[in-house]
Amino acid sequence: MSEQVKVGISDYKMSEPPDHLVTIGLGSCVGIALYEPTTKVGALIHIMLPESKGFKDTTKWEKFADLAIPKVAEKMYEQTGKKKLFAKIAGGASMFSFGSKPDSIQIGKRNIISVKETLKELGIPILGDHTGGEMGRSMFVDLETFEVKVRMVNREYHIL
Repeated sequence: MSEQVKVGISDYKMSEPPDHLVTIGLGSCVGIALYEPTTKVGALIHIMLPESKGFKDTTKWEKFADLAIPKVAEKMYEQTGKKKLFAKIAGGASMFSFGSKPDSIQIGKRNIISVKETLKELGIPILGDHTGGEMGRSMFVDLETFEVKVRMVNREYHIL
């Protein structure tokens, strides 16, 4: 029987079918679904910040895109014995208006850029992307098929 494995903010979970991975409340945060198609092992990471530089305490590494993605990918390589992963990403909304403030404050945009750069550095292709905008999202990952459903409040599901 399948189980919905819930992933909180600054967290990740790894599982396999028939389970589904779910994260709710992706505002400026980004959800990164990683998948190994032969074993059907998948992971879902809910990052809050683009990078760990400038932070003294990085023990909660799941919070940072630059730390979480490589660490979870390595855990998947160890578990599956495979080195080829695929990704689908969602989130990174601009949830708050800062008027004339520079883009450097837009954490959602910075999260998206960092996630894409980190995945590129690791050689993990992005097969689906539902990022940006001004609304939060929830993300639902089917580990049997790697179908990812993204839902915005009062909107239809978007399939990645």
